[in-house]
Amino acid sequence: MKFKTLKLFTNKLEAELQFYSETLGFKLLKQEDNSFTIKIGWSELTFEKSEEAYIYHYCFLIPSNYLHEALKWMEKRTTIISIEHNRKIQRFESWNADSFYFYDASGNIAEFIVRYDLQNEDLKNTEFDISKVLGVNEIGMPTNNVRKINKQLESELKTKFWKGDIERFGTNGDQEGLLLLPNYECKEIWFPTTLKIKPQPFEAIAIHDNQQFKIEYKNEILKTSTFKTL
Repeated sequence: MKFKTLKLFTNKLEAELQFYSETLGFKLLKQEDNSFTIKIGWSELTFEKSEEAYIYHYCFLIPSNYLHEALKWMEKRTTIISIEHNRKIQRFESWNADSFYFYDASGNIAEFIVRYDLQNEDLKNTEFDISKVLGVNEIGMPTNNVRKINKQLESELKTKFWKGDIERFGTNGDQEGLLLLPNYECKEIWFPTTLKIKPQPFEAIAIHDNQQFKIEYKNEILKTSTFKTL
């Protein structure tokens, strides 16, 4: 599964615009009074203005041979979240992945991840810059019923439960694109922070098995629809 688009909501629109288009240097595709869209590899990320503050966890995929270079590059532009013993990189053994975390301008937890099973090394051997980011890789979809949401995704998108715990913290999709399904009633905070996990609204268009699906999540209600066959 690949996320073609992802729309999030923020009450700090101007700060997010500056962070993504100026501090990090992603290409600005569209800017309106109440929203903007940036290009992130195969994805487009939109922030839309809201009165309410929302906290998301989302993740970007980078080539598996650029983890340390990306970390050094990002450290020059923003603060990397420290983990235990002041580590900056987290190893996920069962996922065969490494990642590091940072906050965006709204206080969302963002992440750069490498997934070695994808074998997506960039062989150009050039220095890391923001153009190396491959796309949006994860978005959190907190719920109090992981099993129910996963079953709906499997039925309507034909995606599969990937890894995790079907009761506490599951994942649906594949390594190119995952929906994170934490049960906020038993997993209370987003690693590696103390921020509470709460269901927040978002919209996305995802590609799976040569079809496009629209995903809308609001008030813990998931709505999907087939967009069109590719």
